[in-house]
Amino acid sequence: MSAGPSSTPPPSPEGAEPGAAAFTPEPALAQPESLSQLFWAFTWLALQGFGGVLAVAQRELVERLNWMTREEFVETLAVAQVLPGPNIVNISLMIGDRFFGLRGAMVALAGMMLFPAVIVLILAALSTTWLASPRMTGALRGMGAVSAGLILATGFKLLPSLRKNPIGLMPGLALAALVFGATVWLKLPLFWIVLSVGGLGMSLALIALKRSRAGVRT
Repeated sequence: MSAGPSSTPPPSPEGAEPGAAAFTPEPALAQPESLSQLFWAFTWLALQGFGGVLAVAQRELVERLNWMTREEFVETLAVAQVLPGPNIVNISLMIGDRFFGLRGAMVALAGMMLFPAVIVLILAALSTTWLASPRMTGALRGMGAVSAGLILATGFKLLPSLRKNPIGLMPGLALAALVFGATVWLKLPLFWIVLSVGGLGMSLALIALKRSRAGVRT
């Protein structure tokens, strides 16, 4: 009489304890294969940015291309806001330099600026005819409202990244509320907001990092 199927579970992988959940590593980030891919990626990003490119940049660089994590995007954006110049231009320079050095920075900047500059010049040439019409003015105002909604949606998408921030979720939300109040109600200049609230956030992050390092050593 032959024996039935064995009920013994298959052996676990070498070095793993029985019953332990298998470790699934996080997927590796992608990167542009060439300067040409970098150029067209930022060109496509720029051509979608009617009224503002920041929301599109988060979707393209983090969600579609997977060139950086949400946390890396937030950190890059923070540095871009402190530096002079448009945020998205600073981001393109930093990402291009990250992958291909100085050549990548110049190519990413060219992708951001070339075709939008051509479009702006064409629209400027047509501005004396149809851009001054009331219908077009209303359409542009509506586009501005959509742009504000995109920026708010991007902010909500990036909120989970605060959980991995050294200062934690609640202090991060408190700093965001301070920035909102200083901008909307107090109407402070951006320079003073970055200097005060930004300096406070950097100080809290340094304290948290020192405490974590001290805890690891002990």
